Amino acid sequence: MMLRYALQTVRDRKAGFLGAFVALLCAAALVTACGTLLETGLRGKIATERYAGAPVVVSADQNVHRTTVKEKKGKNKTKNKAKPVAERAWLPAATVDTVRAVPGVAQAVPELTFRAAALVKGADTKPSYGHAWTSAALTPFTLAQGRAPQGGAEVVVDRELAARAALKPGSDLTVQSTGEPRTYKVSGIAATAGGSLAHQSALFFSDAEAQRLAARDGQVSAIGVRPEPGVDAGALADRVRQALHGTTAQVASGDERGPVEFLDAAGARIKLVSMGGAMGGTSLLVAILVVTGTFALSIQQRHRELALLRAIAATPRQLRRMIGREALLVGLAAGVAGALAGLPLAAWLHGRFVDSGVVPVTLERTAGIFPMIAAVGASLLGAWAAARITARRIARIRPAEALAEAAVERRRPWARTVAGVLLLAAGAVLVAVLSTLRTEPASTPVTFLAVVVLAGAVSLLGPFIVRGAAALLAGPLRAAGPGGHLATANLRGNATRMASAVTPLTLLIGMACTVLFVTPTLGDAARAQARDGVRAEWVLAGRGPGVSHGAAERLRGTPGVSAVTEIVNTSVRVGLTKYAAQGVTPAGLDRTWDPGVSGGSLTGFGDGSVAVSELAADQLGLEPGSPLALTLGDGTPVTLTVAAVYGRGLGFGDVTLPHALVAAHVDDPLASSVLVAGTAGRDALASAVREYPGVAVLSAADADGARAERQAAGAEINLLAMGLVLAFTAIAVANTLAMSTGERLREFAMLRLTGATRRQVRGMLRVEALAVLLMGAALGSGIALAVLTAFSVGMTGVAAPVVLPLAYGVVVAGAGLLALCATSLPGRLALRVRPVDVAAAKG
Repeated sequence: MMLRYALQTVRDRKAGFLGAFVALLCAAALVTACGTLLETGLRGKIATERYAGAPVVVSADQNVHRTTVKEKKGKNKTKNKAKPVAERAWLPAATVDTVRAVPGVAQAVPELTFRAAALVKGADTKPSYGHAWTSAALTPFTLAQGRAPQGGAEVVVDRELAARAALKPGSDLTVQSTGEPRTYKVSGIAATAGGSLAHQSALFFSDAEAQRLAARDGQVSAIGVRPEPGVDAGALADRVRQALHGTTAQVASGDERGPVEFLDAAGARIKLVSMGGAMGGTSLLVAILVVTGTFALSIQQRHRELALLRAIAATPRQLRRMIGREALLVGLAAGVAGALAGLPLAAWLHGRFVDSGVVPVTLERTAGIFPMIAAVGASLLGAWAAARITARRIARIRPAEALAEAAVERRRPWARTVAGVLLLAAGAVLVAVLSTLRTEPASTPVTFLAVVVLAGAVSLLGPFIVRGAAALLAGPLRAAGPGGHLATANLRGNATRMASAVTPLTLLIGMACTVLFVTPTLGDAARAQARDGVRAEWVLAGRGPGVSHGAAERLRGTPGVSAVTEIVNTSVRVGLTKYAAQGVTPAGLDRTWDPGVSGGSLTGFGDGSVAVSELAADQLGLEPGSPLALTLGDGTPVTLTVAAVYGRGLGFGDVTLPHALVAAHVDDPLASSVLVAGTAGRDALASAVREYPGVAVLSAADADGARAERQAAGAEINLLAMGLVLAFTAIAVANTLAMSTGERLREFAMLRLTGATRRQVRGMLRVEALAVLLMGAALGSGIALAVLTAFSVGMTGVAAPVVLPLAYGVVVAGAGLLALCATSLPGRLALRVRPVDVAAAKG
């Protein structure tokens, strides 16, 4: 019976359930989109290109491992953890002989992979890599024109690169690889049977030249294995794996070859899992808050109807079952529609991440059924739980009290007030904890969680906040005329309804300000440290592959130059913890760079030395003279002695190493920047490096501007990641305000019948929207300010959150426009109905 009544209610009150349907649909779409990103990170395919002709590939281990043994209840529990290194790990060349000796191996081809940028117009649309010509068989590439490279002055290019750059046999091609740029003669054009490489360009050198350019004597990047006829690739992989047992070599076959070839895509998997989980978790918390508020408003609007059912002897259980089934019907419809809408949303989001460089194009998006099932399930569970929670009050009161309570605003249950106080306390604790967190991976999730928790406290304590605000705003609002008087009375008499509109507005402004200003808060602090720490008058930057050692040497011989510092960036791991690192040339370091040394000294900094930031020193318990065992970017372990501890870690990274050590263990040893001190002018420096393509001479101010541009790009990515949550919250604001205004048809009719004009009623709505905006802006801004201040204290050591006035103004103005439109349009529609018809209608 109650199911039939629930169906009838949903059918007859479509407009009343529309708000809940929209909220659930958006929530389901968000869950599907975030779940698809998460699934892509877990199961996304990385198709191989260069190794398509090698069924089995042997590579070095790309992870740092740590094994811990804990004793629990008399038993030892072993845990193995692994974290990826930042650069490509290399194999000993002797591994090739071991693989060749495995039964069933027809050919074991050593592979060398290194950066090789073709410095010609049209060649920069794809990343390009250099290889030895003997490894062309791994794809396989065959000559379409010309001949194989002979000697150190020839190169073979793939056909697609030749077409883009208008190259042919006999053309000259300048290549910037790991050393100095060099001009080669194109000896041939290579092609594959399956067409062009989709995601890279290939340049093939003679074996000796490739070995020189790779600068990895006695090492190979991978080994391609081709089986003898009739030998199964899987069985051969097992044999090779057994032959290499006890070494760090990894054996891949089938789809496992892709991550070996495209290390950035393999790393992006981890990033997507983290990003999808963070976005999904935040989205789910926001959805719970929004959906619960929407159902609360929906139940409140039906209070007269539900009260009548109680008065005619409907039992609390029947009422709860009816409301729960209504919610399930709405949740099912919204969940299915939202899950379907989430698929194109996920495709768009993945495409934007690829365009911005966060996710490489080589990681293919996975569109499985599991995120859709999770979205429908979350929609059903969320709708049912929200409806049952919000319906508890009306279902429990006695029939005699039901109709009396329907006529006035009901007193808030004490449990909601207690829950609101507890959420407020939890938010305060999160803010306090945030002020102690000093790493971005730890602080970022706490930052957004604190915003949602504090907004939840506003939701539960909203009526008290609205009444307090009404008392403060009573004077200014009454000055707006009759509409202001009516608005003031509504704020006092219908605080619960007004609070339901304030909550999503608070969440929107608080979340938007946090998303927009968290990156500038950290970035500006880092830029300030970098500005203060760079003593050099000029900075050499590579608009392309980087700045070669030869360009730096040319500057050292330029009159008026007193010191030149080459900087190459990477990351290292101490244990499993990742730290941003840089390598610097020691000579003249004190004239170009000041990291704010607080312990030890950089005098004599060189081989065997390392300098660390105060953060790293605190975390690792280091001081000058301490030994530090770390893993370099390519997985090579080293132990160094701490020479100095410095304070400007945000600006220069947490670990500083000698340049020669870092350059020998990174994929791209070219300097990302070169600091130049002395009296030489820009023209003299530019003249000295004019033979080096893509090298620009920047002043210290120009270099700071370039850092600001990179910071802005990072902020755009952060906004993109959280943009869907903000869009969902904006829809919730419009949805809630429209529902709140649309259900006041009878109230507007009574006002009209007692003499109020349409203009006065519309004025009342505008004043109410302004009051709601002021409360939402004050609460949202306060939440964002508290959270950003705590974030700034933890990450930078000072309470200096960055607020961009223009961006803040756009947020508040956008929220105000949204509130005004969502209030005025439904109000105008409601006022079109004749008040006599409304007063005479049933209900």
